Amino acid sequence: MNVIELTRALVDIESITENEGKVGSYLHDYLSRMAAGTGGCVEKMDVGPNRFNVLTYWDAPTITLSTHMDTVPPFFPSREDSEFVWGRGACDAKGIIAAMVTAAEKLLGEKIRNFALLFVVGEERNSAGAAVAARSPRGSKYLVNGEPTENKLALASKGTLRFELIARGKMAHSAYPELGESAIEALLDALEAIRRVALPSDGLLGPSTLNIGTISGGRAPNVIADAAKAEILVRVIGDAEPVRDALSRAVGTRAELKEVLSIPPIRFQSVDGLPTAVVSFTTDVPVFGSSWGEPLLLGPGTIHLAHTAEERVPKRQLSEAAAVYANMVKSLLARVQGG
Repeated sequence: MNVIELTRALVDIESITENEGKVGSYLHDYLSRMAAGTGGCVEKMDVGPNRFNVLTYWDAPTITLSTHMDTVPPFFPSREDSEFVWGRGACDAKGIIAAMVTAAEKLLGEKIRNFALLFVVGEERNSAGAAVAARSPRGSKYLVNGEPTENKLALASKGTLRFELIARGKMAHSAYPELGESAIEALLDALEAIRRVALPSDGLLGPSTLNIGTISGGRAPNVIADAAKAEILVRVIGDAEPVRDALSRAVGTRAELKEVLSIPPIRFQSVDGLPTAVVSFTTDVPVFGSSWGEPLLLGPGTIHLAHTAEERVPKRQLSEAAAVYANMVKSLLARVQGG
């Protein structure tokens, strides 16, 4: 398949986080056929029930091209017009998978080896696949991670702090509110205090931002709520501890602030000849750590369309990305070989 056909084939396989088994099997079969004719090896890295990473490599890998197979909901299938491929995962990150596979085919056609493809699960939720891969390194010196950057090399990316804010109350008949304690009112008071917290900023990454992503709770309109919860995500630009402390002080005794995930911001090195950008999203890279080598971040598409009903990727950028990934592998291999 060419890069457009492969992108559409991948998009058409629903793989919302925790349901990546079918797309993993498709890639495992596709890459097994590719490896069989070129002396490569293909492995599954088990992550959970019907969830696994897919690793393909040729000889001892020095450079690894990696991105994720999972998507956010809701699923919608692919379509294309003269300029774009549309569909859930088109730019985040199934078009990137297709570009990396196409780059691998180009490299093998030029008799270049010592590289790997690593496609992981769970990036959109908790980086479970990257955590498993980090425990099984293969000696790679560079990890080229794929996320939508419009084919610009990222110089830095923000980190993530995710919390659950849990409020508890006492049920009562709503006609007699004095007999109960509303968890929803306590939650709203805590959220109002959180929204007033001044968050830090950075000269390169810009300001930290806070998003209240979900709110749930209560039982019925005529019942004083005994439980309520919100999910909160902060994009951090430096040390997370001051943010933790500020939010904890703001919440006080109104509710419980439970930390779910912490991923630090990352600063990347540059590569000569590639345009650069700074991104506000978080990736698998901090979870990989240094286990798969020095990280770099680049991919086709724009993050502004990821996670939206308008998700799409320019066909031109898919073809460009395949060439850029192949050239990066050659450049980085030369860098390693040159010491």
